[in-house]
Amino acid sequence: MTDTVAIDTQIRTVLKDHARLSKDAMTLDADEDLYQAGMTSHASVNVMLGLEGTFDVEFPDHMLKRNVFNSISSIRAAVTELIGG
Repeated sequence: MTDTVAIDTQIRTVLKDHARLSKDAMTLDADEDLYQAGMTSHASVNVMLGLEGTFDVEFPDHMLKRNVFNSISSIRAAVTELIGG
């Protein structure tokens, strides 16, 4: 079983470091729209690279869509799939 709390914490840390959000990544609702919270498409590329480094995964082309990176819960679903959780 995958520890979603640990994954969420790591995702939030990457968001805090790379997403340039107008809100605190550590207190965002897991389903809150990250683009509405201030993340640009340029910042989302840095978030993706940060996630790849943090979780030692590579996002395949079919996952490089806005909806994969628009919330903590959508990122968690993608990361969980990639790490085989």
